Amino acid sequence: MRQEKSAAALLCKLKPMKSHHATQALNLALTKDVLGIVGVVCSLGSVDDDDLSRILSEYLGLDTMLAVVCRTYEGVKVLEKYDGDGMIISSAGIHGLGSSIGNSIKGRFQVICLEDLRPYVGGFVADNPQRKLALPKPQLPNGECPLGFLDYAVNMINLDKRNLLSLTTGGHGLRETLFYSLFSRLQVYKTRREMLLALPCINDGAVSLDGGMIKKSGVFALGSRNNIDVRFLATSGESSMPINYIETEDLLKKLKLERTHVTEDMQREQELLDLANINLITIL
Repeated sequence: MRQEKSAAALLCKLKPMKSHHATQALNLALTKDVLGIVGVVCSLGSVDDDDLSRILSEYLGLDTMLAVVCRTYEGVKVLEKYDGDGMIISSAGIHGLGSSIGNSIKGRFQVICLEDLRPYVGGFVADNPQRKLALPKPQLPNGECPLGFLDYAVNMINLDKRNLLSLTTGGHGLRETLFYSLFSRLQVYKTRREMLLALPCINDGAVSLDGGMIKKSGVFALGSRNNIDVRFLATSGESSMPINYIETEDLLKKLKLERTHVTEDMQREQELLDLANINLITIL
């Protein structure tokens, strides 16, 4: 299968192996930035049922589902090295790692850098442990929300608590960076019929659980459904996160900010003390 020779397959294979190959063939930046912090798109979220998994996976397509996600551009650079002529060095980076364990990478693969994505700007749903985005519901010309509207796709991805906050230097998590970039305001409806009736308020595309798909306003995906082998994990939707998880994270961020301010105050006081000592020496 094509996936077996992909960068995604290689990275997923390394996680359970915990092999020394990873640290031998790639430097620490790759190990921390790719393997230990983010991963592959299809493994970074789950959904509540198989129908939703199937349609969202088909909407993104195989290449995107298998995209490698890095936290910073430094991680992107470590994945692939080039010689003086701009050719890939097959013995370096992820290509060298693949060759060393008999899992050579064939063809192109996508890499997404979180720090380079434009994050969602706005609020979050109050008291929601999944930090869902506070997006206004779509409205028909009569002001009513369309029948059959379930939610925005970006809010229907369930995230592990480690991926909710602080994956970027700006403190953003995967929902407002990666998944907002991939789905934007893609709407999800129960049926194709309900989705088509909602056309007047669909701007960034829509999908339905029975296979309907509008890629974006004015662009319809017709014909038979594509069976995507790589999908988001379908779960019960139960959250194992502590109810006070978000409050704890916010407190930690506040304490970190206060510590930064204290450090800055101490530095200023030391500068004033040094200046006073210099003035005293000058007077004496």
